[in-house]
Amino acid sequence: MQQDLQQGQGEVVEPDGKNPRKPKNEVLEWIKAIAIALVLVILIRWLLFKPFIVDGPSMQPNFHTGERVIVNEILYDIRSPQRGEVIVFHVPSEGRDFIKRVIGVAGDTVKVEGDVVTVNGQPVNESYIQGAIDEAHKNNALYNNKNFPNENFTDGTVPEGHVFVMGDNRSDSTDSRMIGYVPLGDIVGRADLIFWPVKDISVINH
Repeated sequence: MQQDLQQGQGEVVEPDGKNPRKPKNEVLEWIKAIAIALVLVILIRWLLFKPFIVDGPSMQPNFHTGERVIVNEILYDIRSPQRGEVIVFHVPSEGRDFIKRVIGVAGDTVKVEGDVVTVNGQPVNESYIQGAIDEAHKNNALYNNKNFPNENFTDGTVPEGHVFVMGDNRSDSTDSRMIGYVPLGDIVGRADLIFWPVKDISVINH
């Protein structure tokens, strides 16, 4: 009797003597778990983080055409952009998105003269492009040939609700020196990670 009980342990036997039922509940739980996981992945993918493909030379030497970056879309719902952060934003006049670096935030006075960038009268330490600047100077050239303020934008003070941005490739970048200050509402998010190609995988230094 004891042996029969051990062999039958865990089975569900039909009253009419039919074969034991399959554990359908377990299968349904697995299906639910997989469905929930897929929904979470989609939400994270589209609502919090979004891939962005770099197109053009404006952020060289730090970003190159074809690189794919992960953009954090939730961060600026919590706080405002900060100086030095690399952001992706909409440019309605161009009908596309740009990737640039924040140089000045609301209330800052920005001045760009050659390779010297000052914010509120203090020179900005731009370690992220210092190597490129030094290389240009070795050849008796400036790395940047577009200054600010200029004839198109004469006010160097960043207004409330905006940021001032520039590309790292200063002489080959369409940025706030040409398109003006970027409204916070046009910012998609902060670029946090280069994930493709594999050889370029890295966390973005802000």
